[in-house]
Amino acid sequence: MVERPRFAAKVGKPDFSQDSEGAPNIMRVLLSVIVIVLTSPCALAGHPGSENADLHAAIEAFDRAYANNDVEQYFSFYADDATVYFGGARQDIPAYHEMWTALMKSGGGVELNEMSDLQVQIMPSGDVAISTSFIDNRTRAADGTKTTSKAFETDVWQKIDGRWKIISLHHSGIPAEE
Repeated sequence: MVERPRFAAKVGKPDFSQDSEGAPNIMRVLLSVIVIVLTSPCALAGHPGSENADLHAAIEAFDRAYANNDVEQYFSFYADDATVYFGGARQDIPAYHEMWTALMKSGGGVELNEMSDLQVQIMPSGDVAISTSFIDNRTRAADGTKTTSKAFETDVWQKIDGRWKIISLHHSGIPAEE
């Protein structure tokens, strides 16, 4: 006996016959399609496509420049009119740059800056993105005093003249657990 293909190319009613386990074939197909559609964005979220590789490279380079105390490279990622919030107040970029330059010259700097749980959302226009992450940080003052902190950071990136730049950064400290 020759079995008819389940998805025969004929016009008419769908094949609602049952498979060997008694499940309707059309239901299995529909369920498979739903699972694929719902899980695809989740799978892609952790694996940036090549069209977003430059954004992910910029995020990593920005974090690496800060962690390595590369002041000029770090500040090159900020747009000229960027807004930055940390330490309970909005910060002036030129003053922030001056403070970091002085800290490096005096022997201070970053000893640890680890980003975790990075989440990136790209706006439909493709030229604006938001990245969020947790930050574990340890800095050293000029006198050798070390400060350890945890924070949550939100960075708004915009592609300006073909290069991803931070237009807004919000860094909020997470109180230490007692």
